[in-house]
Amino acid sequence: MKTDLSTTIDPSSPMDFVLPPELEASEPPEARGLARDAVRLLVSYRQTDRIEHARFDDIGRYLAAGDLLVINTSGTMNAALPAIRADGARLELHLSTHLPDGVWSVELRLPQNGATVPFLTAQPNEILTLPEGASVQLQQPYAIGKIPGSVRLWRATLRLPCPLHAYLERHGFPIRYGYVREPWPSAYYQTVFANEMGSAEMPSAGRAFTAELITRLVARGVQFAPLVLHTGVASLEDHEPPYAEYYRVSEDTARAVNVARTAGRRIIAVGTTVVRALETVTDGENVTRPGEGWTELIVTAERGIRAVNGLLTGLHEPRATHLAMLEALANRASLRMAYRESLRNHYLWHEFGDLHLLLPYPH
Repeated sequence: MKTDLSTTIDPSSPMDFVLPPELEASEPPEARGLARDAVRLLVSYRQTDRIEHARFDDIGRYLAAGDLLVINTSGTMNAALPAIRADGARLELHLSTHLPDGVWSVELRLPQNGATVPFLTAQPNEILTLPEGASVQLQQPYAIGKIPGSVRLWRATLRLPCPLHAYLERHGFPIRYGYVREPWPSAYYQTVFANEMGSAEMPSAGRAFTAELITRLVARGVQFAPLVLHTGVASLEDHEPPYAEYYRVSEDTARAVNVARTAGRRIIAVGTTVVRALETVTDGENVTRPGEGWTELIVTAERGIRAVNGLLTGLHEPRATHLAMLEALANRASLRMAYRESLRNHYLWHEFGDLHLLLPYPH
């Protein structure tokens, strides 16, 4: 008998609730006997507080000709590497973001009981050995941990015997957290849109799309526009905001967003990464422009969202900073209702889980 989990949510805020372990998707849907696009889809409407339950392959029922879906075409790197300290201790190095000055932000993690936990006591200038004679040298702290004197992210220099992506193909593997109980090949961490490697973690809101589903949507008149945002590592334990991430928004995509906005059509971001990139290049007069660079923008309800009026996203953890972004699209009461329904109906969280489509109004 399934337990009613809806009472675990704090009635005062959608950002503080209990996520039961059984709702953490521990494997891809394909391993559960499902197609990629057969995960569940929660649909909520901001203007009516209406909520519907569906399968993702039925998303066309909720989209109309002229709707614009903005997608992230970043591919997921094998961003985890085995690393050895001078004292012989074995760690995992997680590449996060290739920064403007050519160094990387990286995280060190300690293997523990089949998973990893943050390793917070490395030292400046420390050199760790990587496979095939490669190495990484830590420089200065990039992000301080919550424990006094600890460092979660470092600025670091990589020394590799060959180009990065070739090296990662040979020696790297996808970043995996404790709720995913066994390793999966890198193909499980790619979306159908991926055409430019660079993300440390999968832009997972687009994972459920298949070529066949996209073809059906395009035939109905749904439009797609691409951009790139290379995601850095998530702060799973501390729920820190994202740090600088590389983005690129083309002139064609900026124009498509502006045309849709002027026409009063629905503009739906496929993932919080898309929101971050578009908000970076959308000004106070709601004009979106092409742009490229590194963004440190944090989107909150107080700031608001200018570029899009809809969002397809996964279900986010309690107190996760992405929930603050969702509040910029849906008021707190609506978002709380949607998450209560997700808990009550046993939706699955994380990159291999179910999805949430937030729309301003039905078509």
